[in-house]
Amino acid sequence: MQLPIKAICVFHAAARAGSISKAAEELSVTSSAVSQQIQSLEFQLGVSLMTKMGRGVVLTEAGERYFAMISDEIERIADATNTIRGHRAVTTLNVRATPTLSNKWLLPRLGRFLDMHPDLEIRLDGTNEPTDFNRELVDIEIRHGDGRWPGLFVEGLGEENFFPASSPDYAAAQSLTPRDLLRFRLIHSVKSQVQWPKWLTDSGVIPDDRWKRVKFDRSHMAIDAACDRMGIALESNLMMWRELQDGRLVCPVKNARPVTLTTQWIVCPSDHLRHKKVRLFLDWIRDEYRAWRQTSPADPG
Repeated sequence: MQLPIKAICVFHAAARAGSISKAAEELSVTSSAVSQQIQSLEFQLGVSLMTKMGRGVVLTEAGERYFAMISDEIERIADATNTIRGHRAVTTLNVRATPTLSNKWLLPRLGRFLDMHPDLEIRLDGTNEPTDFNRELVDIEIRHGDGRWPGLFVEGLGEENFFPASSPDYAAAQSLTPRDLLRFRLIHSVKSQVQWPKWLTDSGVIPDDRWKRVKFDRSHMAIDAACDRMGIALESNLMMWRELQDGRLVCPVKNARPVTLTTQWIVCPSDHLRHKKVRLFLDWIRDEYRAWRQTSPADPG
């Protein structure tokens, strides 16, 4: 029996994209041509593989099983074809992450992932806007929040410890009490899950009605401002690990009580986990977090 290779490849493209129109754009054909190939494949297999939902498509149970069985083989065929043609096989991994995590933690480590997987290209999109996986070509996201997003694969990147941090030229390490902080300018990250009023209250300090402060809507801006002696920030050791490591930031509060939370979450549709490139990235970022945790002191002192 002759295999319907063309129809199989078209189905794979549509299933991966979650959209007939996106598959058509990728394959440089019309949407009706994609639909016809999928219908032909369904007729030969004797099962329905996908159904329309809104502007996209979703796989049936049979479609999910079939897609899982052929995905790795299709990728191998594409790689082999490019190799024989004399081209370097390249696959693009689209990653979305929060701006601060992208800038402060992910970017300094990303070169290791690229060195480990030279046939992968990365597109890193740094934004706080959550991904609409039905409409956007994003493979995996690292999202800021509380981890409650039904219908998606969600895994916490790991715990962070939030505590005060300043340039040692602004306030020396371990030199202040929590109450002393009210004499200094306090830097606020307005989108952070840990805010100064809560940290001060937990430390037994009632904040004044009026205090010196400056606000930023990005944590990486607050961290840079603290390094520039603008004030004292309340940030996590995950985001300011490099500044703590090289001494540009210290904890100015003696015996500071950290607030421990998980605020960064690995998020994607469950069917994305079938893609080899997503699994490689997921394994890598887990290893990177474990390695960072082993070398990063949890105690702000």
